[in-house]
Amino acid sequence: MRKFLAKVFATYIYFKNRKWIYNPIEYQKKTFKKLINKASDTKFGIEHNFNKIKSYKDYKDKVPVRDYEQIKPYIDIIIAGEDNVLWPGKPVYLSKTSGTTSGAKYIPISNESMPTHIISARDAILRYIYYSGNTSFINGKQIFLQGSPVLQKKNNISTGRLSGIVAHYVPSYLQKNRLPSWETNCTEDWDKKVDLIVEETINQKMTLIGGIPPWVQMYFEKIIQKRGDKIGEVFKYFSLFIYGGVNFEPYKNVFKKLIGREIDTIELFPASEGFFAYQDKPNKEDLLLLLNNGIFYEFIEASKFYDSDRERLSLEEVEEGVIYVMIISSNAGLWSYNVGDTVKFTSILPFRILVTGRLKHFISAFGEHVIGIEVERAMKKVLKNSFIEIVEFSVAPQVSPPHGLPYHEWFIEFRTFPKDMEEFSKSLDLSIQDQNSYYRDLIEGKILRTLQITVIKKKGFQDYMKSIGKLGGQNKVPRLSNDRKLADNLIKFSI
Repeated sequence: MRKFLAKVFATYIYFKNRKWIYNPIEYQKKTFKKLINKASDTKFGIEHNFNKIKSYKDYKDKVPVRDYEQIKPYIDIIIAGEDNVLWPGKPVYLSKTSGTTSGAKYIPISNESMPTHIISARDAILRYIYYSGNTSFINGKQIFLQGSPVLQKKNNISTGRLSGIVAHYVPSYLQKNRLPSWETNCTEDWDKKVDLIVEETINQKMTLIGGIPPWVQMYFEKIIQKRGDKIGEVFKYFSLFIYGGVNFEPYKNVFKKLIGREIDTIELFPASEGFFAYQDKPNKEDLLLLLNNGIFYEFIEASKFYDSDRERLSLEEVEEGVIYVMIISSNAGLWSYNVGDTVKFTSILPFRILVTGRLKHFISAFGEHVIGIEVERAMKKVLKNSFIEIVEFSVAPQVSPPHGLPYHEWFIEFRTFPKDMEEFSKSLDLSIQDQNSYYRDLIEGKILRTLQITVIKKKGFQDYMKSIGKLGGQNKVPRLSNDRKLADNLIKFSI
């Protein structure tokens, strides 16, 4: 009965969502108007003359693009106890994320924005059911590897990791099938937590598993170590993997080997700032941009982001194939906020995107501006149809080597090593040259030499993340760095 009802509900949601999917500009204009009207009497709205904003042009004239450092003074006022600052009332939660110069970041979540995180995740699964017809996972056990749901208080505002906050909103009808136990989920030590999760799940009928790929991989490896069988044998009914946060491609071959068979996947694009997109069709790598979540989107060409005359574009002005920095205004009180992610549109109707990387995660020590999607595609190309498997990798420039020309240094943890490391390195370098013509010009012009590989020891990336207190949960190793801070620390975990 549950499977039948799931299919019926999936069909209902599919047709319901077509209204905004195929009327995107109309919905964006409604969202824009609603956000401005709602926040007109807030501190931010008064300071920026929201009551005089009649058009998107007016808005751009009055509200500049901000990153966290620039919006932090308003967050500090909220934490100090003032209400009606960025959004009417007080946030119901502050989502704590890893910061850069400011340390921890606190992103407000409102009564209006909180449900969108739950509904979007639900709709992604229902969309999958609609297209695939697969409902086999519904009656089995489900697990999402996530942060602790234990929340702290900041002046009576509950504060914690987004995944931990979301754990409080799991619908009651899913609770009986959901693992791990609340007690295990509250465990702060990630190593201990994964061990406990293994114990709780290893003999269960697991059908759906979700989480950030490197941490799910850690979970799978511990199960295999304990049982000796591949995941597909341990969990015979496991049929769906849900992930987000990082590109799955670099992990695909390893997961296939760990599981022992092909498995369906759904990619999500959630963040503390909002739930932006999900994979709406199986076997399509692009994601459906969500326009029913109380978010008004703006875009700035990534290549022009730091130019004084950069142009802010609404959704109706974007083009396919251009890499943009995504800017959002939301029903949690973020206004023209730079999320830090870069995206590329693959379709205009409906609006579908590929996440191409992070604005701050690039290498341009020599003007090459290599971005995340380029190194990931390069790696995917050399791994295709090979026996080589990698666990994790990160790239940084070496500007001042002791000898010879500068180069890009690739830190790679292998699961299965290449037979010929020199040939692998050469193929990888040619692959990144194919992705980035500026890099190729620097190689051909003898400004750079070809990439150099530093091999990271087994579990080296995990050990590194543990050493900086960021093991597990939503934490991710940056794919790219434009300086040596990460690289100099990773060298300590090399072979």
